[in-house]
Amino acid sequence: MTLAATLATRCGLAGRLLARQHWRSFASASSAGPLQRTALYDLHVKNGGKMVEFAGWDMPVQYSGLGVLASHMWTRQKASLFDVSHMLQTRWTGKDRTKFLESLVVADIKALPVGHSTLSLFTNENGGIIDDTVINKQDENGFYVVSNAGCAEKDLAHIRSHLQAFQNKGGDVDVKILDDVSLVALQGPSAVKVVEQLTGKTYADFGFMTGRHMSIKGIDVYISRCGYTGEDGFEISVPHKDVVALSELFLSHPDVELAGLGARDSLRLEAGLCLYGHDLDDSVTPVEGALTWTIGKRRREEGGFLGAEKIIPQIGKAVPRRRIGLIVEGAPAREGAEILSTDGQTIGKVTSGCPSPVLKQNIAMGLIKNGFHKQGTEVQVKVRNRLQKAKITKMPFVPQNYYRGP
Repeated sequence: MTLAATLATRCGLAGRLLARQHWRSFASASSAGPLQRTALYDLHVKNGGKMVEFAGWDMPVQYSGLGVLASHMWTRQKASLFDVSHMLQTRWTGKDRTKFLESLVVADIKALPVGHSTLSLFTNENGGIIDDTVINKQDENGFYVVSNAGCAEKDLAHIRSHLQAFQNKGGDVDVKILDDVSLVALQGPSAVKVVEQLTGKTYADFGFMTGRHMSIKGIDVYISRCGYTGEDGFEISVPHKDVVALSELFLSHPDVELAGLGARDSLRLEAGLCLYGHDLDDSVTPVEGALTWTIGKRRREEGGFLGAEKIIPQIGKAVPRRRIGLIVEGAPAREGAEILSTDGQTIGKVTSGCPSPVLKQNIAMGLIKNGFHKQGTEVQVKVRNRLQKAKITKMPFVPQNYYRGP
């Protein structure tokens, strides 16, 4: 029996429970109008993709051959291919591009070397997080920026409003939506082996959060060594016309299986990674969201980004609430579940939660009142009107396996 078949068999009941959770979660993320489809839609359907609505897109939550739990474990052990073409990809150019980008995000963009990337945050005037984003200094002439599908319209409206004002003052910058390219993520310990075999090269010098232009069997791509699973892997921006051929090349390798939104969500939660609109929103500051590390040292000193006047004074100080990790006894705690102190005081809420396939425990993220956020603090979570024991724990819940270099 193959590993895929073994996982599919062993993960039966637990996988169905996890799948139902993700089906409900993603199917509820509705928007008006007809659903958009990625260039891989037909490939998803052909491979038994169970399609659901997510942020206005028709996306696979799982596949018939390998359910959510089995896909999760396959990613941790081998490699999975995710279609993330619904995400917003933009290119920022012009001689004032760095100045303009730094007015909107908290990262030190000036210090970013060519070929390197950083996670950053778009913030608003009140210090809240508009979206999280990955910024790549693609070359000497511009930045390649990837942000969330669910925030695409909001992000673009925010960028355009500030872009117009910046240009009216003589600023030289242009932001272009890259609507001719798809985005796929190859994630898992076998990912680098797969890419090396397809290109005939080795990538010991290709570190985490770096990117480069590359040809894979004659297909030109921009590939970044990063991802949203906690595993080593790559995100590959590729023209729509080539994405099916590229995906089939990856899937021809015995270590690669397709995976959907369901496994992506449980993988990112185990890795302690936020999902915008759940763990973060425009009322949560970077400090409250445990993302102070995204604010560059120079930016802490100089400010110059939206909301800096509120965010910078919070650094190193007590804030009203904190994003924390939880291990929960009993039934899984879902988004919105109330968190209480041991004496019954309401102190926060769960923002994400699921059974951890690796730990075989129920894990969750939440926002909790300051003073209760320290690791080891015992709390209670209300699940189906029953109080269950829980404990604050460090994140990530499982070790991250990013490739840091030889």
